[in-house]
Amino acid sequence: MFVAGTLFFPVWGCLFSSKSPETLPGKPFVKLSEKQYPLFKDTLANPSLARALEQSIHYYGKIPGDRMFKLGEYSYSASHMKRSLVFFLGFIQTQPSLDELTVFIKKYFDLFQSRGRNEKAEVLFTGYYEPSLQGSLTRDEKKYPIPLYSFPRDLVRIDLPRFSSRYKGEPTLSARITKNNKVVPYFTRAEINGRKDFYLQAHPIAWVSSLTDRFFLEIQGSGRVELENGGLLRVHYDGKNGHPYRSIGKYLIDQGEIPREKMSMQAIRAWLKANPHRRKEVFHHNPSFVFFRTEKGGPFGSIGVPLTPLRSIATDRSVFPRGALCFVETSMPSINSPQSSTDQWGRVSGFVLNQDTGGAIKGPGRVDFFCGHGPWAEFTAGHLSHLGSIYVLVLKK
Repeated sequence: MFVAGTLFFPVWGCLFSSKSPETLPGKPFVKLSEKQYPLFKDTLANPSLARALEQSIHYYGKIPGDRMFKLGEYSYSASHMKRSLVFFLGFIQTQPSLDELTVFIKKYFDLFQSRGRNEKAEVLFTGYYEPSLQGSLTRDEKKYPIPLYSFPRDLVRIDLPRFSSRYKGEPTLSARITKNNKVVPYFTRAEINGRKDFYLQAHPIAWVSSLTDRFFLEIQGSGRVELENGGLLRVHYDGKNGHPYRSIGKYLIDQGEIPREKMSMQAIRAWLKANPHRRKEVFHHNPSFVFFRTEKGGPFGSIGVPLTPLRSIATDRSVFPRGALCFVETSMPSINSPQSSTDQWGRVSGFVLNQDTGGAIKGPGRVDFFCGHGPWAEFTAGHLSHLGSIYVLVLKK
């Protein structure tokens, strides 16, 4: 999934804040002594840790074994990362006790704690999920008037570093060529929504009921379209128009429409429903626009493997090694209480795999949890904005 910055945008990170992350200068990880190891108690509701481990093992098996992964000042090969997961998977399949697991990890694994966003090494956890939309493969003016566009055939990618070394490090531009052969920026969200003939450049893969549903699908980057004929269409991020993302959550806070302390995905939905005459104003504040493709299975993370609810996380790929085994501590609601108060959340901890990334997930102090699908996932992803800790486990050399 590409949380709209890659596969998928995290709900709080993308709806609420566009500020740069709070980070401390220095190394992003601290290697812990065995005395500093946390209690490796796994309380995450989803038992499918083995499946998530197998997905990362599959990822490491597809890439060259000598590809190196940075972990602060340390480096590990893909082969070593794979051995770490295979060894860990083999042990947990014996269903060890907590004491046995602790002894095993201390004996065989090095542990690196993220330095987080402050002196307490705290990490901000947010969430994303796979939304469901009602839709159709054909346009229905009354029920399904809003298109999900495929990648436009007239969108041109311009890789500036290929033209000159002075552009090294510059991002790829998204552009179009006019009738006068001029290269100009690609259409903004407002321009795309205003062009009645845009379907000639970007074929709709499905039609949904509202701009609001489509917008939130873009935020997540992937989702399910439940078709009127009973079928199911899985849609996935396939690119964007190249314009910068602007947070509509921050916009509504700045406009005095929603108090900062009450901001959530659900609060934004409620405001949009109560103020239909201002929907376009709010949506067009964000010029970025996401295009989709259909694909069987998924949702898929940025490393190309299916995501596992509560076992897959998204992090900054320039900081955390892709596919790595991690241990996290944060807060979540009860799996049996999808509408529980955010004041009643409890502490959770458990093992997860770093299998995704996101445009708003920057630095060692940010983690985005893939919450899955359904009411609990939507509620959790919409409200999760809690501090915690994250550790990376790697087999000792």
